[in-house]
Order: sequence, then structure tokens, then C-alpha cells
Amino acid sequence: MSNSLRSLSTTGLTPKTQVQYWTDALTELCGKFDVDPLGASSLEGHINYTTVSRLKLCQIEASQHRIALPNSRVRKAEHPFVKVLFQTYGISHFEQDGRRIELMPGDCLAYDVSGPHTIISPSLTRHEVVIVPTELLEERGFHSAKMPVCKVSARTGTGRIVHDFVHAAFGEAPRLSPSTATSLADTLIDLLLLPLREVGTMSDRSGPAALYLKAQAFIRDHLRDPELSIEQISAALGCSKRYLHMIFSDRGMTVSDYIWQARLQNCRQELEDAQGKTITDVAFSWGFSSSSHFSRVFRRYFGVSPSSILKVQHQHHLAPDALMKQSVRTFRFPSA
Repeated sequence: MSNSLRSLSTTGLTPKTQVQYWTDALTELCGKFDVDPLGASSLEGHINYTTVSRLKLCQIEASQHRIALPNSRVRKAEHPFVKVLFQTYGISHFEQDGRRIELMPGDCLAYDVSGPHTIISPSLTRHEVVIVPTELLEERGFHSAKMPVCKVSARTGTGRIVHDFVHAAFGEAPRLSPSTATSLADTLIDLLLLPLREVGTMSDRSGPAALYLKAQAFIRDHLRDPELSIEQISAALGCSKRYLHMIFSDRGMTVSDYIWQARLQNCRQELEDAQGKTITDVAFSWGFSSSSHFSRVFRRYFGVSPSSILKVQHQHHLAPDALMKQSVRTFRFPSA
């Protein structure tokens, strides 16, 4: 998808065709809506938009009008987006789920586009808008269907930081490489979620921290399975592999690192218990498929061989703490 700047405008069109053109312009962005110029003789509208990976960033200016997604037109497949709208000029009135919200310059509104809603702008308005596919939020453990409309301030705090970032991203988008655009989009989504989390719009029970805890629990429960993989974990937790990688890398390790570290620590504990098991018994019981491979990574991680652990336990003359000499942080775990 190109990230070049595109422009749509009703200027120069006859009043009769302006409404249809504006309807088509909105459809191209995020789905079909009913458009009403509220009795005005014309609808003067301008949209500049670009893409950053799968996000759409828009600057919209329009004379008085009303757009609506009525119940009769609700089909989620046509509007699978969450819209984050920054009011920069004029006043608008938003209605959804029985709530009526007034938007003034400096206000930010986040809402599920797929639900019935109405936006009325009684005079000239300008908006900066980010259109986010709902599946990108679901990858982060959020579900738009559970997200009520939320108004926050973009004048101060995280709201202002997000708006400034969005504004800068819009200007630089045409110059971004595809890989940079993807990274920028990930950062932008996380920033957009910050003010929403602060006001409790999106429950932390399904946020990154909660998902990390769930992943830890799943790994502990399946640690002895030699087939344990990130594909298996992400499928069980209902998130993407990419998002799972992200929440672990934010904590300084990969998913594979975490699995190998947990296995090695459990192996060492069993060896220190010295209950008659051989090194091969212990290695295979914790998901290793080769005793030589196990011995090699064990020595790299702990700085001693597994056989020396067994010897120590039999002789009872070497303190276990003396065996821990190598920093875990410098160790990179091999793939299974």
C-alpha cells in the first residue's frame, strides 16, 4: 500500500454531485455513511490523507453537514475500524449508544466505527483522524466491541503527545520506507492506546501486562512439551506471534529465551535434588531432545556442567551459590 499523500475535494463540483462525491470519499476511507448537508446549498469538503503501514492518517475540513451510520446499515465487515478523531477547529456533536458528546478544538474522540453513530457539524470544522483496523487492536488484546466511545483532552498530557506525534507522522509519511512505516505504525498504535488506558476505556485485564502473565502461565504448564513453540502459545492466547514477541522483547528477552531459561532452571533444581535421575532423564523430561545439546547450553548458561552439579550433591562439600558465575543477561538461547 502506497504512503503517498492523496487529496479529495468537492470544490468545483455542482451542489447536486457534492454530497455523492463526499459519500464516496468517506467510503474509500472507512466505509459507507449517510451524508446530509443540513439544508445548505453546497457541501464544501477537503480531505488529505496518507497511509502509515495499515493505518490511515487524515486531515479533514468540511462545511456544515451530518454523517451517520444508522442501524439499518450496520454491517461490521464494511466498517472494521476504530477511529481516533482530533478536533482542531469548530464544534461537532457525536452520538453513539445513547451518549451525546460535544467536541471542541483540543478534544480527542475514540470510537468503534462499526457501531451506529452520528456526527453533526453545524458549521465549518477541521479534524485530524487516525483510522485503525480493529484487527490491529485485537492483536494487542483489545476488542473494539467492548470499547465505549471515549473523549479525552489533546491539550495536555498523553493526549497532546499523541496528537503531536500523529501530526508529525502525517507530514513525514510520504518519505518513510515500508519497514520504517511498519515500525512507526506499531509505535503510533501503542501511543494512541495510552490516553484510553488512563481513563479506563480499555480494560487492563486484556492488556499487554495481563497477556504476559497468561503467556508465562501457559509456558509453565507446557514446559515439558518438546514441541512448545511461539505458534502454539499465540494460538492458545488468541494473539499474533508478532505481538507476543513484542511484549517479551519489552522485558528484555525473546519468547525462546524465556522458554529455555525456565527449562534450564527446572533442570538444575532436579539435579540439585539428586533423586537418582541421570542427566539424560532430567534433560528429556524438560523438553530437550539431546543430552549433549542440554549439557552444552547448561554450561553456557550456568558456567558449570550438569555433571558437576550431580557430583557436588553427592559430595556435599561445595556451596550451590559458588556455581552461579555467569550473567544470564549476556546469554542468548538457541532455538529448539
